[in-house]
Amino acid sequence: MGEKLYLECYSGISGDMTVAALSGLMKDRTPLFRVLDHMPVEGFSYELKQVKKSGIDAWDFLVKLDAQHENHDHDMAYLHGYSHTHDHEHHHDHHHDHDHHHDHVHAEEHRHDPERAETIHTQDGTGHEEEHHHHHHEHRGLGDIFPIIDRCEMTDTAKELAKHIFRILAKAEAKAHNVPEDQVHFHEVGAVDSIVDIVAAAVCMDSLQVDGVIVPFLCEGKGTVRCQHGILPVPVPAVTNIVQNSGLKLRMTQVEGELVTPTGAAFAAAVRTEETLPETFRILNVGIGAGKRKYECPGILRAMLIETEEKREDKICKLEANIDDSTGEQLGYVLGSLMDAGARDVHYTPVFMKKNRPGWQLNVICMEEDREKLEEIIFRETTTIGIRRQNMDRTVLRRTKKTVQTPYGKAEVKICEKDGLRKVYPEYESVTRLCKESGATFQDVFESVKHSAGETIKTV
Repeated sequence: MGEKLYLECYSGISGDMTVAALSGLMKDRTPLFRVLDHMPVEGFSYELKQVKKSGIDAWDFLVKLDAQHENHDHDMAYLHGYSHTHDHEHHHDHHHDHDHHHDHVHAEEHRHDPERAETIHTQDGTGHEEEHHHHHHEHRGLGDIFPIIDRCEMTDTAKELAKHIFRILAKAEAKAHNVPEDQVHFHEVGAVDSIVDIVAAAVCMDSLQVDGVIVPFLCEGKGTVRCQHGILPVPVPAVTNIVQNSGLKLRMTQVEGELVTPTGAAFAAAVRTEETLPETFRILNVGIGAGKRKYECPGILRAMLIETEEKREDKICKLEANIDDSTGEQLGYVLGSLMDAGARDVHYTPVFMKKNRPGWQLNVICMEEDREKLEEIIFRETTTIGIRRQNMDRTVLRRTKKTVQTPYGKAEVKICEKDGLRKVYPEYESVTRLCKESGATFQDVFESVKHSAGETIKTV
């Protein structure tokens, strides 16, 4: 049986809603608290609590910024272009269920849903390391953000997911402002709370170890919203670019307000593997994340961990094109673009074409729902004038990921199984990282990781 994550985005999706919903699915939240408690940034504290949202039990993830980092994200009047006012209710009751050795907040806090709230875990941020030694540095580029991610206490897989989300955001912002991606300096998504949201979401996602993520569509509102660049129409340019680039489906509603934030859209684009629910499935667990903004709709994100019948045969699409007048640099760029857009595999085969001209045959393996956007990339970035396609059946092994301890440090491995057959493959990124840290050869580290994985699996 295979476990998949289904994101039900009828009320939109945002970074904090995503963290809240996914945390509700976690059996052990210790990895999440460990990362958040030791993040190498300053100016924030956080709180994970259970609340009532429109009468529904939900999780709420709140990143509380100090006065020098506040971006007014939860102030509805500010967001919609009106005068800045505060309408938060103040509560003083706290209940800490998580046994964690950190100083916790016991002072006045801002509650965004006054119906009911039970605090599960808080952190006061007093142990945060100063990243830049000044408090108002909110304009960060990828060169500033990636080192922060690298220093977080999470797996290589989680780090790569967090970086992937930021790359999606950078590409969308670069398109919106017509600048190169490496010159994009974030404001809203480079702010402290957004960095925390993305890192936390990556940790939660990594801990679930699902076989796939189903996102049928994102529901969006209407009207306008305020940002650094002024008052913009909903959906904002960054969201429209993410949806366009990733092939996500958007469903417009009559709700007045922004339901889909750039961070939420980027997460959905980064993790989605399919867009259609199976005809039948079992629900294993449900996590509901509460939004902060007060709209006509409930403002919740429901995440379901579902179990589907494992299929021995799976469907895949193969795209094929002949190219004889593109440079190697161009073809290399195309390969990377296709992989970033969701291709499962891309390779070139040298061929001799008509008139005995040497050329290349491009082969792309993808899911059917990704075919159109991948074909668009091929036509846009290469000189081919035609693409052949073929729907194919495939047989796949069930894949899971595991962290193992080796003499060189911790490493990620992929475990593939079918009918008693088990194969272990060290993750390339983990092997190369350990090589750089230890100075050992790739082969030595690779064999060590594989041996440690085998010994670990035997004891399970």
